[in-house]
Amino acid sequence: MALALIAWAWLLFRLHAPMAKMPDMAMAGMAMDGTAMGVDPWSSAYLTAAFAMWSIMMVAMMLPSAAPMILLHARIDRSESESARLLHSLLFITAYLAVWTGFSAIAVMAQALLLDTGFLSAATLAPNHRAAASMMLLLAAGYELTPAKHRCLENCQSPLIFIHRYWKGGAAGAFGIGLRHGLYCVGCCWALMLLLFAGGVMNIAWIAPLAVLAAIQKTAPPQWRIHQWTAAFLLLLAAWLIIL
Repeated sequence: MALALIAWAWLLFRLHAPMAKMPDMAMAGMAMDGTAMGVDPWSSAYLTAAFAMWSIMMVAMMLPSAAPMILLHARIDRSESESARLLHSLLFITAYLAVWTGFSAIAVMAQALLLDTGFLSAATLAPNHRAAASMMLLLAAGYELTPAKHRCLENCQSPLIFIHRYWKGGAAGAFGIGLRHGLYCVGCCWALMLLLFAGGVMNIAWIAPLAVLAAIQKTAPPQWRIHQWTAAFLLLLAAWLIIL
């Protein structure tokens, strides 16, 4: 909880602080007047700042939704000492976040490519045209209905079944199951996270709802079929952007 709150506090401060106090965001393609600075998106300074932003954003958005799995893992762990159980929980969390850090690296490469090709605005990190945002929404909606989404979501929605299937004791087992859960989580939510490009990576009003949606999908009962409702909503939103 503390780690997630710190990440959200960082996002709220950095995305709303005056640009003069945000040198790292300035390197990520922003200027004090909101216009592009002409920063090379493939420069080491840009990539480093963008990677830090994405990594912290993934901690803020995805760690809370993993809480049920983390707590169940800690409860089932029957290691003899409290310190060993704590270590195993930390290894689980570390492995889970390592997977999302890897996703952040891929997202940064995608961001640099989209900026380099003019697909995204350097000032807002949002698409330059409504049609581009609609394409992203349609892509995400389509993925919500795929068997891959269903399988990954099934493993995320049922912590007890997941633990029963993949449980292994010890430090190596805790790290391994954390990696596995992280991979299933990425498989479940990668398209939703890439929707950050559709509404603007720097837009906290877009980041927060996506985080809530991901958490609801992962914790809601399977019979609610939240992913299907999500697909329908994204299709409607895409159509609305096209019509306007």
